[in-house]
Amino acid sequence: MTKKDLLLEIGLEEMPARFVTSSMNQLSDKVQAWLLEKKVSFDHIDAFSSPRRLAVLVEGINESQDDIYEEAKGPARKIALNEQGEWTKAAIGFSRGQGVSTDDIYFKEVNGIEYVHVKKFTKGQDTKALLPELKHIITAMTFPKNMRWANQELRYVRPIKWIAALFGTDIIPFEITGVEASNRTRGHRFLGSTIEVKEPKEYVRALLGQYVIADASERKEAILTQLKRIEEDQKWIIPVDDDLLEEVTNLVEYPTALFGRFEEEYLELPDEVLITSMKEHQRYFPVKSPEGTLLPFFVTVRNGGHEHLETVAKGNEKVLRARLSDADFFYKEDQRTEIDTSLAKLEKIVYHEEIGTLAEKVNRVRQLTNQLSEYLSLSDEEKSDADRAAEISKFDLVSNMVYEFPELQGFMGEKYALQKGEREGVAKAINEHYMPRNAEDDTAPSKVGAVLSIAEKMDTIASCFAIGIIPSGSQDPYALRRQAAGIAQTLLDQNWHINLEEFAEMAIALTEAASINKSNKEAISAELISFFKLRLKYILQEKHIRYDLIDAVLENEIGSIPALIKRAEVLSQEKDSEGFKESVEALSRIINISSKAEEIGEVNIKLFENDFEKHLYEKVLHVEKELQQNVSEREAFSLLVSMKPEIDAYFEHTMVMADDEAIRANRLSLMARMAKSIQSFANMNTILVK
Repeated sequence: MTKKDLLLEIGLEEMPARFVTSSMNQLSDKVQAWLLEKKVSFDHIDAFSSPRRLAVLVEGINESQDDIYEEAKGPARKIALNEQGEWTKAAIGFSRGQGVSTDDIYFKEVNGIEYVHVKKFTKGQDTKALLPELKHIITAMTFPKNMRWANQELRYVRPIKWIAALFGTDIIPFEITGVEASNRTRGHRFLGSTIEVKEPKEYVRALLGQYVIADASERKEAILTQLKRIEEDQKWIIPVDDDLLEEVTNLVEYPTALFGRFEEEYLELPDEVLITSMKEHQRYFPVKSPEGTLLPFFVTVRNGGHEHLETVAKGNEKVLRARLSDADFFYKEDQRTEIDTSLAKLEKIVYHEEIGTLAEKVNRVRQLTNQLSEYLSLSDEEKSDADRAAEISKFDLVSNMVYEFPELQGFMGEKYALQKGEREGVAKAINEHYMPRNAEDDTAPSKVGAVLSIAEKMDTIASCFAIGIIPSGSQDPYALRRQAAGIAQTLLDQNWHINLEEFAEMAIALTEAASINKSNKEAISAELISFFKLRLKYILQEKHIRYDLIDAVLENEIGSIPALIKRAEVLSQEKDSEGFKESVEALSRIINISSKAEEIGEVNIKLFENDFEKHLYEKVLHVEKELQQNVSEREAFSLLVSMKPEIDAYFEHTMVMADDEAIRANRLSLMARMAKSIQSFANMNTILVK
């Protein structure tokens, strides 16, 4: 069968850089899924993108669908034939529906019953006749934000300006928003022109001749190569932020790196201010000396060739100079403002209309921080630092610098706090309490910063849950999932064994005292703990813990997150060991039978009827005593499974559900007591053993 290549390119007005890569992948996935659905074989698919285009090139497409040979099963023989042995309406209708006649019917036995069967052949359609359906792939694409233009009904990421659609040398005929598919594409907006692509394989080379590097990975590599060359020529270090590199790659079609400079006096500004001004607002790469000191230079990437680079550099210098001049002014103005003045402003800023002002939030966080400091038995100095850091944690939010550069919240708080004479531990905690800022960020390294971090995050979660803002699906406007993950990771990194249920109750009690809660504390707490269990489930899945082991440790109270994670890891490590199955079955038996206990009382040894009861009870007392000695999770597991011999002997010689009511209740109380210790480690009867 002969093969041809396919080119599909959507030409657009410049897209936001953050949409480009995901949109390119979406188009590729949709085209590939369509080809598979239509049973059109192909060899390979490549995706391309730039700010003005999304494209796929599919190599080696068969010129027709695959022919399909299949067997179709119909009604049973007794339904297909009447008493005279003639075909019924059911059989006739079945064969007609399959495109054959009753002459093609044969019987085949399935599970002891004969059913009507026919062999069905479907001739594959010509691929060329199917390809106009690509129009629906284009119009079905989704984007984070859409727009409409002119009098068109289609909502799309940006207006469609041209469509190139080729199968071999043939144009695929369709039209979208008045734009007819053709074999024409457009080069660089200023350096290129409109050209014809004679066949799909010419696409990449043809665009390169029009100053467009269609392959995003090649553009990225070209940028990195040019940055490296500048580094070597100038003896600089150019730190490459991956997010910035990705954004710049999707802002240009023909990258040319160049550098400029700014006045050395601006180096008096904090490094974070300079880098943020360059990176976030101008998409510039900062420059450092080999020793790591920030230098008065920047590197930018032009969308074009090497002509007039000095002029381009001067233009960029002028724009950056204005930015840095503003930053310098804001920085000096902020230093004239006292911390108390800034704190007073927080009383007038509404955090959320149903939750209250920023000042009220800070007050709750401060109370929660102090409770945690006591809970964790921090030193007096750490408690003092934590209290002061919580009190002034948000004062920089009303600064000119953070208003202009929101990304600098916390960073500027630390700088300004030090300038105002605050202790170093306090200043660092103001910055650290936002950590981790994202999934890749570290948690707060200091104890004071970590306490404030988890207190602030838990207050945000509790106050949102209190008014019914609970993440669902993709909706999480206050990033509560990230905040919960941040709490969990901080507790893990600090190895703090804070009981999560108690921690949540502390925060919910404060929201109740502030009259925020829309429902009772118990309902809010239940929802919040379920929410945390989902986050912990995700963390454990990332550690490749088997799903039933995850369910086992999450079945009951969360308690200490580091301990819970360790228990899951111990079970995962032990699951394939010799004797694991038998041990889990023995412990599960205790849990299962304990559920029959109506009332749990003290175990009365005078009601024991044999030595096996006595031996098991003595073993239980020993295990309980050892478990109270702050043993590791692995040691706890070993202690629990060490009861297996006594458990087996007990059940072999003892009937728990005895006829005598007092003896039965006593035995069930022992089972319930054991189950409590076992389930504090994991709910063993949810573990799958073979």
